[in-house]
Amino acid sequence: MDMQAPPGHAAPRLVPPVPVPPEKELPTLRFIAAMRVNGIACWPASAYEAPLRRRRLLGRTRFTVSDPDLVRHVLVDNAANYARTPITIRMLRPMLGDGLLISEGTAWRHQRRALAPAFTPRAVETLVPHILSASDEAVAALEGPAARGPVDLFAALQRLALEIAGRTMFSVGMARHGDRLRGFLEAYAARLGRPHLTDLVVPLRFATPLDRARARFRRDWVTFLDEVIADRDEGQSGRQVGGHGGGEARDLLDLLRAARDPETGRGFSHEELRDQVATMILAGHETTAVTLLWACTLLALAPETQGAVAAESASADKPFTRAVIEETMRLYPPAFVLARRALGPDELAGEAVRPGDSVTISPWLLHRHRKLWHDPDAFDPSRFLPGAPPVPRFAYLPFGAGPRVCIGAAFALTEATLALSRIVGHFRIERADARPVLPAAVVTTQPDHAPAFRLTRRV
Repeated sequence: MDMQAPPGHAAPRLVPPVPVPPEKELPTLRFIAAMRVNGIACWPASAYEAPLRRRRLLGRTRFTVSDPDLVRHVLVDNAANYARTPITIRMLRPMLGDGLLISEGTAWRHQRRALAPAFTPRAVETLVPHILSASDEAVAALEGPAARGPVDLFAALQRLALEIAGRTMFSVGMARHGDRLRGFLEAYAARLGRPHLTDLVVPLRFATPLDRARARFRRDWVTFLDEVIADRDEGQSGRQVGGHGGGEARDLLDLLRAARDPETGRGFSHEELRDQVATMILAGHETTAVTLLWACTLLALAPETQGAVAAESASADKPFTRAVIEETMRLYPPAFVLARRALGPDELAGEAVRPGDSVTISPWLLHRHRKLWHDPDAFDPSRFLPGAPPVPRFAYLPFGAGPRVCIGAAFALTEATLALSRIVGHFRIERADARPVLPAAVVTTQPDHAPAFRLTRRV
């Protein structure tokens, strides 16, 4: 299924640096250690060519699936047989509760049906002004630092993504709560959000010392979220909203409160609403920030491509900028791995899958697979332009696939495209030093350090 070279690609070939994969499979303890620091360093070079890999890890079989037909089987055709893994639940539930990303079965179906109207193209369109206003303010805030010297653009992009999340969720900015929210995220990611050996070997029904620390974190985190929602409601108390008086919804919180399961008519309780808020803010803003950082890093290394994005910035349609975002997510998928646990027996390419076996689908591996992509390590936005050869559906998974595909995919693409267009349309972006920026993936595909950039205002 090797893709043909896309037509019309004239820019110089750019292959961004990545960690060198090990030549052989890592021993168990080194594998687990790598997972805590950089998950993409777990896979040997052969993983980028194999359709299916199998290994034993701590007494269980672990499959890595990199064949589009097998991916479809796991995520679509037999999706009911594959659930979230205990380690995924342990790491994400303290932050996301029982929101859409974590829930299963009947609870998940209720949430998905109720949330769907909040993410239709029409609903996304109502949120575009929030994206543009936050992006324009971020550009203005960068003017001073850009004039003084090198800029920590990643920090600025994290603030921008958080601001967009705050405005689209609450119709207000995050000036009051943004620093505390980032503090929660950074504290959790530093220790509690990293996989530990006990997460792998201790059954989920038993609390480990790390689980107890996560529970303490969650108590503080839930209190904080309740404060944010209460402050927003106090500020909006004079306005009636859809589902609570018939007014027009202005933000995602209005849409979530108005949401009803079309089959049962049931809405969200306060606790369910709070978990959806956490899921939308965290899953949305963190992935957007890293996507924009990688896009700016690539464009700094590809000035001709950057110039094309800048030239398009004044246009209403932005097909090339969107293609840059899509190619960025191919090379640096925000969610670098999707992990599932088999609930019942199955078969993958003749290999028997037993209940409890782990099945891993890695967008990182799929997107750079030697058998699926032409020149897979090169940055080439023309792959995603109109008229290019179609991308195999289950070889490109920046938002997952199947019933659990990311419900906010259309919003995320719109957000990243508009924000990048605003930034590149205003600034010429260059690296301030020659130190390579390498991906370091734990939960999302982060840079291994915050690179310094030079921003020059375009005339």
